[in-house]
Amino acid sequence: MFKNVAADMLGLSDIGAVIKPADYDKVDADDYVLREEGERIYFLIKSKSDEYCFTNLGLVHLDGTSATSKRRMLRRFPYLYHQLSDVRLETAGTVDLDIEIKFTLGNQSYSIDVGKQYMPELKKLYKALVKIASIQHENSLYLQYAQTSLNTAATSLGRSSHGSPADEQFQKINQYVFTWLQNTHKNFARQDFGEVFARYGVES
Repeated sequence: MFKNVAADMLGLSDIGAVIKPADYDKVDADDYVLREEGERIYFLIKSKSDEYCFTNLGLVHLDGTSATSKRRMLRRFPYLYHQLSDVRLETAGTVDLDIEIKFTLGNQSYSIDVGKQYMPELKKLYKALVKIASIQHENSLYLQYAQTSLNTAATSLGRSSHGSPADEQFQKINQYVFTWLQNTHKNFARQDFGEVFARYGVES
């Protein structure tokens, strides 16, 4: 009986288990967290073949080919480059043993089965992922607006430019545009969502 309980706690059954922060060092994904870059684990799901490690910077997925194989493929999806969308939570029926958290990260779709006893924890993760998806979507719109604004300004300048030598004018415009794009990217291309996880009570 104790072995079964331990297996459930550490995610060794077919259905994923939510690992508590005190046990993060007992799973393989912990070894690939970039702590040197300020990365921290906020949520971790483990099954026999896979580990899904949600950090403030992205998803670290240890992808197992099967429950009986020790071979793993490590996949990393930084929020900076992969946008979250279509976040869903499927609750359990009367006889079901599991619930599902579903989402798309970039071009990769996930459907993760988790024991239904972890519903309270999954609700918190769901809320955090929905909020991150919302922030990313809004920021992508702002980046589009910024690019449109830049293109409009460049067109207007091209029609009215005169006076200063061409090479001097080019250098000034080039420096201004570089600085402007750099600041825009810094404001609207967010990579760290630790604050969002903490806001919804997701443990770290």
